[in-house]
Amino acid sequence: MSVAVQYLDHSGVEIAGSCRPGYAAILTPAALAFLAELHRRFDARRRALLDERAARQARFDAGELPDFLPETRLLRESDWTVAEIPEVLRDRRVEITGPVERKTIINALNSGANVFMADFEDSTAPVWENLLDGQINVRDAIAGTISHRAPNGREYRLNANPAILMVRPRGWHLPEKHARVDGEPMSGALFDVGLYIFHNAKTLHDAGRGPYLYLPKLQSHREAALWDEVIEFAESRLQLPRGAIKATVLIETLPAVFEMHEILHALRRRCVGLNCGRWDYIFSYIKTFRRHRDRVLPERAQVVMTVPFLKSYSELLIQTCHRRGALALGGMAAQIPINDDADANGAALARVRADKLREVMAGHDGTWVAHPGLIPVARAVFDAHMPPPNQVRLARDDVHVTRDDLIATCGGTITRTGFLNNIDVCVRYLAAWFDGQGCVPIHHLMEDAATAEIARAQLWQWLHAGTCALDDGTPVDFAVFDTALLHVHERLPSSGMPGQVRVAQAASLLGELTHADELADFLTLPAYARLD
Repeated sequence: MSVAVQYLDHSGVEIAGSCRPGYAAILTPAALAFLAELHRRFDARRRALLDERAARQARFDAGELPDFLPETRLLRESDWTVAEIPEVLRDRRVEITGPVERKTIINALNSGANVFMADFEDSTAPVWENLLDGQINVRDAIAGTISHRAPNGREYRLNANPAILMVRPRGWHLPEKHARVDGEPMSGALFDVGLYIFHNAKTLHDAGRGPYLYLPKLQSHREAALWDEVIEFAESRLQLPRGAIKATVLIETLPAVFEMHEILHALRRRCVGLNCGRWDYIFSYIKTFRRHRDRVLPERAQVVMTVPFLKSYSELLIQTCHRRGALALGGMAAQIPINDDADANGAALARVRADKLREVMAGHDGTWVAHPGLIPVARAVFDAHMPPPNQVRLARDDVHVTRDDLIATCGGTITRTGFLNNIDVCVRYLAAWFDGQGCVPIHHLMEDAATAEIARAQLWQWLHAGTCALDDGTPVDFAVFDTALLHVHERLPSSGMPGQVRVAQAASLLGELTHADELADFLTLPAYARLD
């Protein structure tokens, strides 16, 4: 039975949350002392970097445009490479990601993907139990002892050759309100990484399988440098060789694309690659230019990877990685197989196939999928066009990307269907998130926080720009939005929807955020404050 507890460790760590079987083995005195060290050494720097983000965004709001840093030009132009990529990470042609739920972890590790990214971030709602159960599940997967019995009696266990496990912690901006050090809430990132590395680093290192991290939401090379210091401290504290912990960085913010060389350099002893986090990147484009009326994007379905600013982003990432000896991973295919409609399923798989063909022909070394059913499609494309483990030797000297290429807007429209879909996706996702689910199938797409952020940010920008209209000529104004939000329940499934009882709460938060004079930096911050 779960009960609320208040526990103050001798190291100054206060835990306020539920206590379930197995949690004491994760929240040991030694582990909590390690968390306290991480907080005291690095949290002030983290908060200062968040202040830098806010100051930079204020300059963007005032009209400044992002650009390559003049002070690091010599670093970009000089010759250097990252450390050698470990053998087990050189072939990452198909990666799958999902929340840290027990059955999901087993299925993903058994899926036939090269890598499974266990996600404490965008696809996991940060309910205390989700996070602690996730640490237990990851630990058991690494030990090879993980199993799960479904209500129907079906048993799930690991196969003989599971995928390589990587862990994505929460971003620098997210707190962990259930863990406080010296009275201050911990960083969610330090909490997630601290527990994962403390309990699993030696086992993974001895097996030659890590620890391996995916680092999200970075906006500058200074934020990457902080991660490097955190990881180096952890290696020293846990008696691991320097550089034992490897990382892949998601380039999923517009400011970060201008600092890819600098990010790789900051993490050069341990960074093995960069990933095109396309959905968060689109969200970041909207957020960066939230006050720029000349850079309003059309509805999400029209913002595809072939539009100029996304094509430039992808090709520059490939060129940068390969010049520095790092892997360039492609983006997520969010489609879910449509089992009850063969024609629709065939069309969806054709879109996935075309997307993966674009990636491998551009020079990407691997790609992401959201569902095991897409692994054969992605693998077939990469196997056909990338026989070796990767394409790092492909220089892409033909790529010449400028600042203006990376910030160019794209043409398109806002349809009534697209406008309503943004509202519905936000409400459905938030309702499920409040109910503890961070990864939700909606309209045959796997939606997570990143895709919900696109929908939420677009609604805010369309409405506050004051110049947008639907393609039928209807002005996009708050009267249209409020009416659509008021009737959202009429467009949602009447039963069987994740978070059904939370729809009113979700709609209320969406209305509040959309009417606000300022675009909230992240949907998950105000939502987390309301999370049970």
